Amino acid sequence: MAQQADAGQRARLNRDRVLHAAVALADRVGIEALSMRSLAQELGVVPMALYKHVANKEQLLDGMVDVIVGEIDSPAHGADWKSAVRERILSARRALLRHPWASRVIESRSAPTPGALDYLDSVIGMFRAGGLSADLTHHVMHALGSRVWGFTQELFPASPNVDPDAQAVMFREMAARYPYIVEIAAARTHDGESVVNQGCDDQFEFEFAIDLLLDGFERLHRQGWTSADQS
Repeated sequence: MAQQADAGQRARLNRDRVLHAAVALADRVGIEALSMRSLAQELGVVPMALYKHVANKEQLLDGMVDVIVGEIDSPAHGADWKSAVRERILSARRALLRHPWASRVIESRSAPTPGALDYLDSVIGMFRAGGLSADLTHHVMHALGSRVWGFTQELFPASPNVDPDAQAVMFREMAARYPYIVEIAAARTHDGESVVNQGCDDQFEFEFAIDLLLDGFERLHRQGWTSADQS
């Protein structure tokens, strides 16, 4: 009877179920703990059953990226290009915040997945539909960088929690040699929950950068900017 139940479960296995189970498992235990063996155990099947749906761990990770990308909201109908792009990117950010491991997996892919290409094509299409030239849009996408996916490769990476007194001593020692770094680091009150730097409001910093970039893109578009004019 147990063998019949196992056979029935394996028969119900499909690629979609495998990928969604992998995402859920990574959410729960972390991407480092995800393996074909642990996923098979989660699904109640032997590891070989998974290879009918994903050829290897890399293909599994590719598929997981597409699951995450599938959570990004579609572009709003009728919105101007700036609003549409902004909301699309902020939706991507919400998706990545639900799956904190996802940005590392996206960065690790050697080539964009089909879902990632669909998403990028959609974002580029919003700029083009807004009247931005292909030339300007090319540079726009470079400027957005990882922000198009909803995360930022930070100039000041997060540091582990340190004792406030020890941090004060460190700041005093640094101030003589690196006065401007210390000045901006101390410019805002910090809370310990941020992923940008200890205490920086990462959501505010992300939206600040996106709005600054979009305003700049709009200004260049209105000026009829081309890269040929810069050479």
